[in-house]
Amino acid sequence: MRSCTKLILLSFLTITLILVTESRRTIPLKNEKQELKKLLNHINKPAIKSFQTKHGYILDCIDIQKQLAFDHPLLKNHSIQLKPTIIPKWTRDKNTQKSSSLPFRQDEDICCPHGTVIIKRTTLEDLIQIQRLKYLGVKYTTSKDKDFLNMTGRHFAIAEYYRDNYGATGNINIWDPPVNPDQFSLASIYVENGFRDSLQSISAGWIVSPKLNQNNSGLFTYWTADGHEKTGCYNTVCPGFVQVSSKLALGTLARPTSTYDGEQYYLQAIIYQDNITGNWWFLIKNEPIGYWPKSLFHVQGLAYGASRVFWGGEVFSALRQSTSPLMGSGHFPKEGFKKAAFVNGLKVIDREIEKIRSPPVKDLRLFANSPKCYKVETKTGVGEEWSSAIFYGGPGGCTIT
Repeated sequence: MRSCTKLILLSFLTITLILVTESRRTIPLKNEKQELKKLLNHINKPAIKSFQTKHGYILDCIDIQKQLAFDHPLLKNHSIQLKPTIIPKWTRDKNTQKSSSLPFRQDEDICCPHGTVIIKRTTLEDLIQIQRLKYLGVKYTTSKDKDFLNMTGRHFAIAEYYRDNYGATGNINIWDPPVNPDQFSLASIYVENGFRDSLQSISAGWIVSPKLNQNNSGLFTYWTADGHEKTGCYNTVCPGFVQVSSKLALGTLARPTSTYDGEQYYLQAIIYQDNITGNWWFLIKNEPIGYWPKSLFHVQGLAYGASRVFWGGEVFSALRQSTSPLMGSGHFPKEGFKKAAFVNGLKVIDREIEKIRSPPVKDLRLFANSPKCYKVETKTGVGEEWSSAIFYGGPGGCTIT
């Protein structure tokens, strides 16, 4: 077990070094591909059952005890928590918006056996592209620094809330913005603590990346425990996140998605810390998907709560001299509902999990680093979901120099 763990950690360090250059190069060298193929053998655990989806990717049913998460050295003696200690009553609210579970449902004939979890199989192309997601969230932690405005290729429009908390939730409007092969566009919730090398961050939302999800909006999570130095993991492609759902896999494509001036769909994403175990849970509405174990984080970080939350969108272009892609619907916030992307029902969670609160609009710090191409605005309206909300996004077109 110890030798296997060392091999996997060395493999990830090797692949990280390889992929640092791959974020600016589209075709890996032959020997680099061979290293990636070796890593795939460690990532994709033996499946008890598999399904070929109509979208072209494969879903595997993996023994819950043998999933990749437990290859992490900090989880060697981890006891699996099959469900949250408490699933708060507010996750079962009578929300009048379009069902959050509808866009990310699996095909009816896909069902994993008892004792297994459903995991999207990682491909060689996935590994090549995932490095571009390695630094998700890093821009949020340095918004007061000079470097914040100099991150080539990254553009974002977010609402920031700086208060101690134990999680957050929001209804993230789902879109399918078109992007080029070397770009991505996403919307998410981030929960964070610490700064720079001590940054600890977890997030969830949807992402469009042509080589990861065929230019469709796909469910994603991301975490880091050390400011992206040695950790920084997308979905279940490296040890850490513990999948418990046998129904819904990270990476699942959203269908349907919102249309301009038409039907609107959203993801009710919930991230909160279990007040008994300290594990950080990810739920879609009241369905537990999985969790980040407390043992992944240190006491100055997310082991004991978070210090800030962010809601909003981000886009990225890897190639210089290219123009940035659409964010959200591709329209500015001023166009409003059914036209611009939104996140409503913004709430933060207290230590007593049953207690949630909407951050006052006046306490939300709005930030867009490329306001000519993307904007963010607060909005309030009728109904609890609109008591605290943002519209964000834009048509892009910023040149990467």
